[in-house]
Amino acid sequence: MSMTPDPPEDWQKIKERVQQGDTERKLRSAVFRPVTIVVIVAVLVLGAAAGLTAKLLSSSSSGAAAPSSSRCQNAFVPAFFYGSEIWTQAAHSKPAPKVMILDISGMGAGTAPETHFQSVVRQAKEAGVTILGYSSTAFGARPLGQIEADVRNYKAWYGVTDIFLDEVRGESSQLPYYRALSSYIRDNNRGSSIWLNPGSYPAEGYMSVGNVVMAFEGPYASYTGIHVPSWAYRYSPSRFANTIYATSGSQVNHVISLSRSRNAGYVYVTNRSGSNPYDGLPSYWETENSAITAGCSNGAALGPGHVARLAP
Repeated sequence: MSMTPDPPEDWQKIKERVQQGDTERKLRSAVFRPVTIVVIVAVLVLGAAAGLTAKLLSSSSSGAAAPSSSRCQNAFVPAFFYGSEIWTQAAHSKPAPKVMILDISGMGAGTAPETHFQSVVRQAKEAGVTILGYSSTAFGARPLGQIEADVRNYKAWYGVTDIFLDEVRGESSQLPYYRALSSYIRDNNRGSSIWLNPGSYPAEGYMSVGNVVMAFEGPYASYTGIHVPSWAYRYSPSRFANTIYATSGSQVNHVISLSRSRNAGYVYVTNRSGSNPYDGLPSYWETENSAITAGCSNGAALGPGHVARLAP
């Protein structure tokens, strides 16, 4: 999700208890009442069936079965734009996006604080938006010290403690690099959330590193045919984000429906494309935002504190 010319492409558990009375006592008192026996037996059979149904449904909600298409999702915005009016439009949407990603320099926090970004970040946070500080890892090639400096500077200059790590390969061999980063971030900012962007499904080990994984970033034409690994359905949707650009207005509802079926809890769709498809909001932003959050009741959000914490 970098601003470089070639960005990478890429329940509620049903808990039902069947409470049974003292069936032995009931049966003893009904020995001379055949009709009552029939009724009791019927009740017991129906109760057992209800218990079985509850178990099946509960198993489905925690296993790898296809998720419901009506679950609550969150909209987020890669705010790789400068203008105050766009920041205001995004942050004051109804409902407001749960997350906006702040990118100062295209690599990280930059070399000095910028009053403009301090102002728009403050306003967005007042509107209830969680801000993530962008930092590129250059596919594991960027020195850890540079990213650690981004982490410190985002906190010192903008009051931002949640971090978006971009350009992640997602290979098992690079897990030590990202584990070291995540340890540094959490040691310095307790309770912070870390998003990782491999742009596709990474090795499952990355789920223990990041709170949210950007499991897809790419155009609509590629999104329609992706394969979701079975292990992904073992996690809460709040652990996955999908970003789909080059999407026409007529394709928006379809792609949001697809994202729900693919267990994505955070979604961003835009008709923009090119070297930076995130330099403004999509032309259909209000319609998209309403469609994404349509499965939520009373503004409910995925995950505590707006941003998912580490949990299956």
